[in-house]
Amino acid sequence: MSQDMAEAAQQLINEKNYTEDQVRNIIENSIKAAYKRKFGTAENCIVVISDDFSDVSTYSRKVVVDGVYDPVTEIELEEAKEMSEEVEEGDEVDILLDPKTEFERSAVQTGKQTAHQELAEIHKDSLYSEYKDKVGEIIIGYYQRQQPNGTIYVDLGKVEGILPAKFQSEREVYHKNDRIKALIVDVKKPASGSGVQIVLSRTDPDFVRNILELEVPEIYDGTVEIHKIVREAGYRTKMAVSSRREDVDPVGACVGLKGVRIKNVITELEGEKIDVLKYDPDPRVFIRNALSPAEVTGVVILDEDKRQALAVVADSQFSLAIGKQGLNVRLANRLTDWSIDVKTEEQYEEMYGELSEMRMAAAQELFTDDYNEDYDEITSVAELPGVDERVAALLKDNNIIEIESFVQAAEAGSLAKIEGLSAEDIDGVMKLINDSVEFVDDNVAEAASEEAPAAEEPAAEEPEVEYFECPECGARITADMTECPNCHIGLSFEYEDAE
Repeated sequence: MSQDMAEAAQQLINEKNYTEDQVRNIIENSIKAAYKRKFGTAENCIVVISDDFSDVSTYSRKVVVDGVYDPVTEIELEEAKEMSEEVEEGDEVDILLDPKTEFERSAVQTGKQTAHQELAEIHKDSLYSEYKDKVGEIIIGYYQRQQPNGTIYVDLGKVEGILPAKFQSEREVYHKNDRIKALIVDVKKPASGSGVQIVLSRTDPDFVRNILELEVPEIYDGTVEIHKIVREAGYRTKMAVSSRREDVDPVGACVGLKGVRIKNVITELEGEKIDVLKYDPDPRVFIRNALSPAEVTGVVILDEDKRQALAVVADSQFSLAIGKQGLNVRLANRLTDWSIDVKTEEQYEEMYGELSEMRMAAAQELFTDDYNEDYDEITSVAELPGVDERVAALLKDNNIIEIESFVQAAEAGSLAKIEGLSAEDIDGVMKLINDSVEFVDDNVAEAASEEAPAAEEPAAEEPEVEYFECPECGARITADMTECPNCHIGLSFEYEDAE
């Protein structure tokens, strides 16, 4: 018997992966259960198990008394003296029991049931710990049967999975032994039985996320980040993605060459449509993207605190933006966490005024958030927006830095003598000045404007201005100049009296 016990214990340890402590507890608890069935209590039952499980001894611990009241827990002093002369009243003695004679059949059966229950609980706890860590992962199983309420039971090998009707796509139909790929969303320990129940889902957005990680290496390695996925299983999924690297297009990475990557995901979802769009921190741009495939004319933020926005689309795009039974705009609301109201251009014009004003405001909101009505004061040629850096550097080398100096030099005709500066360069800078600069000094403004109307007074004064040629560089100068605007040589004019 002892040898059989040892072999059974080693089999549990080696083949069933139980620990030695677990096996010891099972043996001890089963013997105590049998002892309790026989004597009504197991508090004074002592079980001693050898290291190799070859010897299991059971003792009944009793208190030595003079006059026994409870024979299960007490022993007469005289009887105890027969076992040891040194024993005294109040001592405790352990009396070895023979299970073959002491335990009845019903007690032995109770011990066996206890051992089976403990083995089942340990097995259940082991499976629970193993699969609890897999929540959020995809698992593959095979269709077994279906309950009248629609719940499908899936064979996962060591355990059984359940796919409730609410976690099934309406498009999908299963048959006996069909392969089912699903997401583990919960692990339960049923009150009865030795296994655990794995709750599966094919409608959870994380199911799509996990499939994409398998199909798109950029998502798996973190180059492309999925900000959010929303879906109505069987019909449409919308997902917002962004890239951590400027040279990687997040949408293109998810779609793949000729759409091969996204097609694999669509196939797994039984033809469910998937919209992959770029995430943008600007809610106006994000809302416009979220309403794809519809083209949005403009987005107006109605209440930022309440996260309410209005999207305006052309009449031809209205049904596309709303979607069948409102599906497209409903998913866009969930994706952006904004309440989006979609209006046609005509509806917006009737409700909010002239559409042209809305378009202008929307364009400024979308593309010119940093727009500032104040103008910056610029004085140098290098500050002109869009100026050729080479031209600005060439002018600076010739000491023509200020815009006013450039205009005066251009008027004097001395710019043409600067080596490397072409007429096209001069005209280009002059055009930038006319387009970008508003002169406070009217005289300078008139000199810079090529299209200035020929006023009568300047036209009358033109002959009175006498021009000379710089003796050093030949630039055009006037009598009121003290130095040449081109070569900066000092000038002095002397007049001879006319005889």
